Order: sequence, then C-alpha cells, then structure tokens
Amino acid sequence: MAGQQSSILIGYLTEVRGDGMEARIAEEHLGDLPLINIDGEDMLAGQIGSYTVIRQNHISVLALIFKTWGEDRFDAEGQRYTDRFIALIPVGEIQESGAFLRGVRHYPTPGAKVYAVGLEEINAIFSKFREYNFFIGQLASHKDYHLSLDLRALFGRYFAIVGQSGAGKSWTVTSLIQNTIKAMPKAHIIMLDLHGEYCWKDKLGNIQSAFPDDMVQYVDAMEMEMPYWMMTYAELVGLFIDREDKGATLQMSFMREVLQQLKRKEAKQIGLASVSIDTPIYFPLAEMYMQFKNANEERKDFGKSVGALFGQFDEFLIRMQSRFNDVRYDFLLKPKHRNHSASMADLLRQFIGLGEKKANITVIDLSSVPTDVRPAVSAQVGRLAYEFNYWNPSRRDFPITLICEEAHAYIPREKGGQFEGTKKMMERIAKEGRKYGVSIGVVSQRPMELSETMLAQCGSFICLRTSNPDDQAYIKGLVPEAEGDLTDILSSLGRGEALVLGEAAPLPTRVQIYRPNPEPKSNDVDYYGGWRLGPDDLNVEEIVNLWRTQTRKLISISSSIIINCTGSLVVTISANFLINRAVTINNAKLPQCCLPLMCAS
Repeated sequence: MAGQQSSILIGYLTEVRGDGMEARIAEEHLGDLPLINIDGEDMLAGQIGSYTVIRQNHISVLALIFKTWGEDRFDAEGQRYTDRFIALIPVGEIQESGAFLRGVRHYPTPGAKVYAVGLEEINAIFSKFREYNFFIGQLASHKDYHLSLDLRALFGRYFAIVGQSGAGKSWTVTSLIQNTIKAMPKAHIIMLDLHGEYCWKDKLGNIQSAFPDDMVQYVDAMEMEMPYWMMTYAELVGLFIDREDKGATLQMSFMREVLQQLKRKEAKQIGLASVSIDTPIYFPLAEMYMQFKNANEERKDFGKSVGALFGQFDEFLIRMQSRFNDVRYDFLLKPKHRNHSASMADLLRQFIGLGEKKANITVIDLSSVPTDVRPAVSAQVGRLAYEFNYWNPSRRDFPITLICEEAHAYIPREKGGQFEGTKKMMERIAKEGRKYGVSIGVVSQRPMELSETMLAQCGSFICLRTSNPDDQAYIKGLVPEAEGDLTDILSSLGRGEALVLGEAAPLPTRVQIYRPNPEPKSNDVDYYGGWRLGPDDLNVEEIVNLWRTQTRKLISISSSIIINCTGSLVVTISANFLINRAVTINNAKLPQCCLPLMCAS
C-alpha cells in the first residue's frame, strides 16, 4: 500500500483524543466546491462518510469523517473568513508493509497532516476479505466499490441486523442469505419467519420463495409437529406448572418421578440401556395425566381415608386440561405422525434440510401461529438446532445458523413471563453455541427491547435507519467507544442503506445493500388503493369463524395489477379484490376475467 499512498493533503490535525480527532481543512479546499480527484474519481474534500489517512513520521492512522462544520473569524479590518473543520473517528493503523490493523496503538499529535483516501487504498484495506466473494453492497462514499465481509467472523461470532420498520431489514436479510449461498453452497440456515415474508404459499398452494427453489425448504409451523416428548423436563414444567402456585414444588417432584417411570418403560421397549429425565423418547402424555389424576383422587379403606396427595394437583390438572383443549397447542401435544421414538430422526432430517429434499435453507413460517404460542415454537426450534449439533460428531464441518426475525417479540429484555423459556434457550445458544457449530443472527426493529445477553454476544452489527433516540443510544453502547459517534448518522440512512460495525468488516462502513432478487414478500398495505377501490362489504361471519378456530386465510397479492380500461387510461387496482367480484371503474364494468387471479384461498 506504500506505493498507493494518496498525496492529496486536505487538512491538519488540531485536536487528538483517545476516542476521536479533529482537523482543520487546508486553505486550498475552503471554497464552495472543494472538489478533489483521486484515482480518477471526483469527491468533496472533507465529505462525511469518506476516509482519510493521518500521517506523521512512521505513524499512519486511517480515520472516518463523521462530522463537519465551519467557524467564522474576522481580521483586523473586519473581513470575515470561514474555517472548516472535520471530526474524525480513528479505525485502525496502516503499517509500513501496507497491512491494515484494526484499532489504534500509536496516536499522532496536533499538526499531523490529513490526506484523502482513494479507491485503491480502500481496496488494499478490504482485499483480504474479497477472497470470500461475499459481496453485500456498494460503499456509500465510492459507488463503484463493492464491499465483501469476513464470513467467518459474521457467522462464527454472531450478528445483529437492527433498524426501524420500513428501513429495509427484510431486504437486507434476504440479500445477505442470497449472497451467502452463492459464496458457500453448503450453508445450513434455519429461519424463524414471523410474517411469511421469505417463503409463502400462493392461491394454488404452490410454494413461493425469495431463495432458489432447489435450496430452500418451506415448513408451516402449524403443520409441523414438534412433539411434547422431545421437550426437556424444564420446558414441560414451564408448559404445565405455574411456578407461583403454592403446590408447584410438589407438582414438579411428582412430574419428575412420573416422567422417569414412563421413560424407563419406553427405553426398555426400544433397547436403550440408560435414560435420563431429558432423554428425548416417546411417552404417552395421557398416562402422565392419569397418574396425576389418580394420585389427586386416591382414597383408602373403602373411601374412609384419603391418600397422601389427595387434592394436591387440582390446579395442575386444570392447567393441563386447558392446554389439551387449546387447539393452538395441537402441534405440540397431539402429534399424529411423531408419536413414537423412531420418528425423531425423520423430524430432524426435515428440520435440518437433510430429508427427501436436500435444502440449504429451512424457513419455518410462523405467520399463522398465534402470537402467544410463538415463544413455545421458537424455543423448540432453537433447542433442536442446538441439541442436534451438540451431539453431532461432524459439527465442525456442519455448522448451523439460526436467524431470528423480529427477535424482540420472543427473546425480550424483560425477565419472567411467557417468554422466559425461549429466552433462556436462545441465550444458551448465544453463550455456548459457537463451540458446537451453532450460531445466531438476530433481526429486530427495537434493539432496546431485545435480550441484553443476545446482543452482547454479537460480534457484528448491520445497522439500518434508526430514528428512536433510545435505540440509537443503546446501539451506541454496544459498539466500541471509538466507533460510538458513528451511530449519530443512523437517522439519516436511506432505505436499504446500512452502517456495518464490528468484526465482519475491517473498519466501520456505510454501505448500500444490494437489492435482493427475488425480493421478499414484505410490501406494506396499500391504504390509498384499498380505501379508494377496496371492497364494499366483508364476510364478517367468516372472520369470526377464523378467529374462533385460530385459522388464518391469506387473500393478499404481492403486487398491484395494472388494467388498461380505455386504451389511454391506466388504472392501478389494489390487491384486495376477491375473485368472484366485478369492479366498476369510471362507469365501465370490468368482467371477471380482468380481475386479479392471484388471491390465495
């Protein structure tokens, strides 16, 4: 890199601190259009987001401009002059050999010269990551430069994608995964898709996806059976026992005894030599219920006396019965296919993408799952991924990444409540998963509401537009102190534009993420079209029935339809019309054949 050093001086250091520097722009660049040309590219001297290098003796520090301002001064005759200043964030040192080292060990002093950095110098810094061929977007300061990240650091050290609603999180996730499978065709990714954005069914029941068909497997969480007998003792306690109940300790002790008895019986039948309370083998839940019921109603001496546990399990039996009667838990408590121990291998094959259809990406669609049941499903998915590779002898050659969309919804910062089991499982993966080849990528629009443990374990952050000052402050506290001031630009980022911080990039980078192709189904509701051309009536009785049966019926279209009514007038029809409904526009009734036929029934 020594031969590529920029010779365009743009300023001089005026102040040096441990977490930042300030410099005065040189006089020749104080005009209203301070253009400079580096490597054939025109740029403004001192532009926010551009890089500079500060040289003094053998010291060479790379820094990023994040703030610029002017200060007026007057000479003896009252003539006004404006000095321009820039604030710099040091990101690393460039050694004499040209190698870039993150972090600053040798600081320059005020008076050191500040030079502009061109594309060739940036390429030298990022060159060691380009061999991965994992390109995610274009540098905001150099549109012709395509940024590649360190795949080992991104997936091995965990990552977080944060940004407010509408900032482009779904696009970023999709683009990231699309480019991941291009760079690593044997990747293994499991996605928790809360809104059906990455895989969905069309009206004919065909699977549509934002990923190549031969690389993705769609799993509807409502159709996927994750049987109760694969749950740990602690998870079963959380499902059936209220810890605040005065008899909770007795209920837990009796459940442990019953589970051990039932599992020992099953182990003997399948030829398993030893068994623990958490061994994932089948046991009949109805038999466990009956043992609790019999103990709760036990009488002796022809009804003259009662058993030791008489009446102790009333609350437990009511709670367990309510779970049985709740159709939302059928996927867990009433398995139709996974009702024997031998079915576990098939479930794991489907889950990991090693079933009849080999897949790199398993998308678990949670959009049809009621909100308060999602934590239970998410906990099971996380635990299956963790336990699979924990016991996998080939885990070093078969790493798995679990991507948690809208993670704040089921891995919250708050303690206790219905999310506690999910939170503990995901935090366990965050703390221990790396050793067993299981990593996590969390996606959230409210990082302040997300588990602190989860974010603390993330080594890389892809930060999209964030306007909430509390979230900005929280993100600032997560990144290294020297890079914290960069978070001030989060509110000014455009759609799909991100600030990449952490170990996956050699230095903090503002990048425009590639637009995914194909795109996820993350279109917002069209209020304008719906309120102008929407239906005049709805089948409210059907809505009530769907609500009561906890069933979602998708009747949305991913894009608007253009209909030419008169040859010159083009009208956009919103995506909310039913197939059997004719539409009248400008007094012209359109026949059924002109209506969109893309509604999923």
